[in-house]
Amino acid sequence: MSRAVIVNADDFGQSVGINRGVVQAHERGIVTSASLMARGDAAHAAAAYARGHPGLSVGLHIDLGEWVFRDGTWVPVYERVNREDLRALETEIRAQLSICRELLGQDPSHLDSHQHVHIQEPVRSIVDRIGAELDVPVRHRWPRLRYDGRFYGQTGTGDPWPTNISTARLMELLRDLRDGVTEMACHPGYPGELVTMYDAEREIELHALCDPDVRRVVRDERIELIAFSDLRDRKHAAYMASR
Repeated sequence: MSRAVIVNADDFGQSVGINRGVVQAHERGIVTSASLMARGDAAHAAAAYARGHPGLSVGLHIDLGEWVFRDGTWVPVYERVNREDLRALETEIRAQLSICRELLGQDPSHLDSHQHVHIQEPVRSIVDRIGAELDVPVRHRWPRLRYDGRFYGQTGTGDPWPTNISTARLMELLRDLRDGVTEMACHPGYPGELVTMYDAEREIELHALCDPDVRRVVRDERIELIAFSDLRDRKHAAYMASR
């Protein structure tokens, strides 16, 4: 089998600096898709760019809050909704979906979430249901799409790990891709505008994603760079061929 990878930039629209990084990583690097934080301060600008550049597939990055590891436990930087209130939870997720649709002028190409909150209940069932309604992939939940989150500049407790987002590490991860389609997550950007647990790491990621040596590895390894929209097109082609 051949190897294909969707390089997806999370947090699109969270800040001007992150938008700059995502755009640069798409235009000069290997990013093919992005996930929009619909309530982000720079969401309108992110969506405007996406509308003018259809080669960048854009999904919804569901944002229910952010947590940071301090004194041996995870504490909130902010929370948008009480995750124990099922009605409020679904209302907030669907509100973000509605904003995303309005900004993009179409449905999101995929669904995922900030800090992966959708892989645990009760968020998981809500997002699975919305993914089925839209017929789009949900990160971690779509059997035909493997997720690779190893390109990340912190440990599981938030300690800096810059060597894990170096150019050398990214090339290693690309060479290590398995057959089939993989989504590789990344977080390019320019730091300094946000109170966030992931800041200085973004520019390190950006340099790696735009490094010509990374492009060379993609070419030499015969890896196909695709976007989420390509999955939809492939699914349609397979359906037509079976008729």
